[in-house]
Amino acid sequence: MKIAVACDHGGVDLKAVLIRYLKEHGYEVEDFGTYSHDSCDYPDYALPAAEAVASGACDRGILICSTGIGMSIAANKVNGIRCAHCHDAYSAKYTRLHNDANMLAFGQKIIGEGVMLDIVEIFLNTPFEGGRHKRRIDKVTEIEKKYGK
Repeated sequence: MKIAVACDHGGVDLKAVLIRYLKEHGYEVEDFGTYSHDSCDYPDYALPAAEAVASGACDRGILICSTGIGMSIAANKVNGIRCAHCHDAYSAKYTRLHNDANMLAFGQKIIGEGVMLDIVEIFLNTPFEGGRHKRRIDKVTEIEKKYGK
């Protein structure tokens, strides 16, 4: 599985931990930056990662900023992206089971390394349930089409 990873300056340290973990567990990683603590704009990094997931070049994506909020908002502007802002295992599990989320966002100032890695493990290994949830995802896709997100 190929994972798109991106952060702004508020997520650089946690992104390094994430990439090391993903590679150690056999995932292929495409790193969309940023690479320093210098102030930068989160949409500049969320967008190419989201585009890679939406196009199928990457299977899933993980975004990090100070809170996870800005990155998730930016990613969700890309058609086909369902980026979940999660800071707990339960949300990570159910966003995959029920929402078929293909991207995950969280905040470096909100969670620690251990919690992050638990969330990532659940997010990457929980399948979509389908069924009634597929019908709901299809309705979300229709909203995207209607409003040209």
